[in-house]
Amino acid sequence: MNEMYTMGLSLHSFGSVAILVVIFMNLFLLISTKELKKYKRINAIFLIPLTWTIFGLVIFTGTIMMAAKHLEFTFENIVMIFLSLVFIVLERKRIKALSFLNDSKERVFDGYRPFARRILQVEFILVLLIAFWMWML
Repeated sequence: MNEMYTMGLSLHSFGSVAILVVIFMNLFLLISTKELKKYKRINAIFLIPLTWTIFGLVIFTGTIMMAAKHLEFTFENIVMIFLSLVFIVLERKRIKALSFLNDSKERVFDGYRPFARRILQVEFILVLLIAFWMWML
């Protein structure tokens, strides 16, 4: 039982680092890409599915570890659940705003970029803080 919990904790930590890398990749792509069509295509094909898959891994391993602790709702678990919900809402807002951008308008990407950068920075900071907190426990 202890080995399973240790492995779950390792996978959860790996997922946290992986989600940080994906958010950083999103930020890098947002800053470096000049064309909206290229950004939307890379996001739709690669980054959005990767983000949700890795985030699903983090939520799944967290759920399994919580079940191993007999569904004990500690303060740390409640904070992680709340931050997971915040992450889901922020990511959904970013993706929805991206899907409504009109490719034919010239400067529409310049208006989206600060909005998306702010959301990605908040996500990065939240995940980084919760990961540091998790590693310190």
